[in-house]
Amino acid sequence: MPDDPLQTPVQYLHGCGPVRARLLAKLKIQTVEDLLWFVPREILDLTEVYTPDNIQEGKVQTVRGTVVDIDGRTLSGGRSLTAVLLDCDGQYARGTWFNQRWPLERFRHGESVLFSGKPKHRSGRWEFSHPQVQWLDEDDTHSHGGMLPRYPLTEGLKMHELRRIMRDAVESYGPLIPDYLPDDFRRQHELPQLPDALRQIHLPVDMPQYKSGSRRLIFDDLLEFQLGLAIRRRAWKRQDTAPVLPTTAKIDARIRRLFPFELTEGQNRAIREICADLSTGRAMHRLLQADVGAGKTVIAIYAMLVAIAAGFQAAMMAPTEVLALQHWETLERALTHSRVKRLLLTGNLTAAQRKQALAGICSGDVDFIVGTQAVIQDDVEFNRLGVAVIDEQHKFGVAQRARFSGSENSPHVLVMTATPIPRSLCLTQFGDLDITTVSELPPGRQRVITSRVSGRGARRKAWDFVRAQIRSERQAYIVCPRIDENAAEMEKELPAAAEAVHRQLTDDELGEFKVGLVHGQMDRDRKADEMRLFHEGVTQALVATTVVEVGVDVPNATIMVIFQAERFGLLQLHQLRGRISRGKFQGYCFLFSETDSPVALQRLSALESTSDGFKISEVDFKLRGPGDVLGTRQHGDLPLKIADLDRDHDILLEARTAAFTLVESGEFDHARFAPLKTRVLERFGQLMDLPQSG
Repeated sequence: MPDDPLQTPVQYLHGCGPVRARLLAKLKIQTVEDLLWFVPREILDLTEVYTPDNIQEGKVQTVRGTVVDIDGRTLSGGRSLTAVLLDCDGQYARGTWFNQRWPLERFRHGESVLFSGKPKHRSGRWEFSHPQVQWLDEDDTHSHGGMLPRYPLTEGLKMHELRRIMRDAVESYGPLIPDYLPDDFRRQHELPQLPDALRQIHLPVDMPQYKSGSRRLIFDDLLEFQLGLAIRRRAWKRQDTAPVLPTTAKIDARIRRLFPFELTEGQNRAIREICADLSTGRAMHRLLQADVGAGKTVIAIYAMLVAIAAGFQAAMMAPTEVLALQHWETLERALTHSRVKRLLLTGNLTAAQRKQALAGICSGDVDFIVGTQAVIQDDVEFNRLGVAVIDEQHKFGVAQRARFSGSENSPHVLVMTATPIPRSLCLTQFGDLDITTVSELPPGRQRVITSRVSGRGARRKAWDFVRAQIRSERQAYIVCPRIDENAAEMEKELPAAAEAVHRQLTDDELGEFKVGLVHGQMDRDRKADEMRLFHEGVTQALVATTVVEVGVDVPNATIMVIFQAERFGLLQLHQLRGRISRGKFQGYCFLFSETDSPVALQRLSALESTSDGFKISEVDFKLRGPGDVLGTRQHGDLPLKIADLDRDHDILLEARTAAFTLVESGEFDHARFAPLKTRVLERFGQLMDLPQSG
């Protein structure tokens, strides 16, 4: 047996054995300590479950029963009603949902569920309108009271078996769990001791006790993460020296002359904050987030030209070649009469072209570099890089950002996004950065009128409107969720792949116009030609995938039709919508969707009701979570164990304040916080590239 009892293999726990130990290993549980930290995914409160004969109208209550009937019907005016009837030991209660079809697919006859809500007595029985539903596992149906933790399982492992094993672990080993927080700090934040918190999580007596234990574990989770961010931020402030880049009145005037418009107050405020950073001699690490169309690229160009004016180089990195090309074209227009030497660096250069480009970057002959991830390849050596801008930062990982930092003389780093980020994510995903937000739109930008279109008649009217707009010399985007169409999809009434839609529109709805096509599988030259023809007005409608999501600027485009809009994320739809009405004309966005999914309908409704990207981001965050909102599933979600950024926002604020206060005051370096510091470094040291000395 190991010297540390917490490292005892789970197979030695009462009721476990080798067979169940192998099943637990599939859940990454091998030791007693692993098991104790395997927290429930939810808690089933059976302490107060009512029967239909003892519930009261208007109070939140819970009933338990077996599904005996599922009914869906159409009402007048196109509305629908779905009802599920529960048999509660010979008495009956009903759940009802208006204009929601999902219960027809989710409920099954004979399964046991809980309905929670405020019941009303109708037609001789109790009825719950849109109740909260909990589906009971087979093991739950035999329990008639108490608090039942529910854990993720693997095939072959029963819930009651895991609960029994967990009880033995908590009672025998729970008191041995060390508490990493000093007692005075713990009491200051009204937190139970860690062994007590684990018991309250796994073996709660009532809901307040479960919430107390849960709050301690969530606070620790967020505190440790925020401490990692605070340590990294302090290291940057102490170690990352950077060139001093002053902004004189002469430099300011020279740069502003490049833009044929007045900057908004939001842009001016952002420039002031960035210029203050550039003048300090400490590397800037700042996030610039702006709503769609708020002009963040102008701000970035200003910052990079400040570096060039001081004799340094500037680089801008974009996640896609389409966006890099758009930035390049914007830069070319701004610097038409400038002596600034500039270069576009992408993965499509020939070997000879790349060799020549790298030589110019290394020698300092090139001042301004725009590109994709090719900008941070190992063979790229800058001569005197002063400012690095990373666009759409969330599509890169932390490691790519770090490639610009940590050297003996780091450049100033500005990361920016046109995807408005919910506050909780700003405090976590980008919590080590200073944050600048620009929400004001340039004068003259009009709100895009957005409408969901459902049904054959509504689609016909929408196409009539699109044709009328094009005849008035406006242009239209037609956006599709896919590129090609398989045989099964071709049989559907509404094709949603770009190539099939292009064929359909050319033959039918838009047959009188020139319709272009662009998607990610085209080669660079063909994509560029299609985009040029649309920009010049030769092509009147452009069928596209999400390659037009960001960076594309065609002022005459005022119409957007999005096929199967429910397949896109809410912020992605907001980004797409931002491609139109970029000039002086009113924009119109049609969301083609036949979905009856309540979540999808909620997303589309939010898009119809507001054009404020920051409000939309909060809705999207609540519905989909951080990874999906930022499109970062492929890079890994936030490294949190149990915290939920939406649910636990208040705890996040408390933990962040505590963490940054500890680090910035130096108190975190005291010996009494050594166990907590060790835990933070073990958990986040490599992930966040933290200095081991703190």
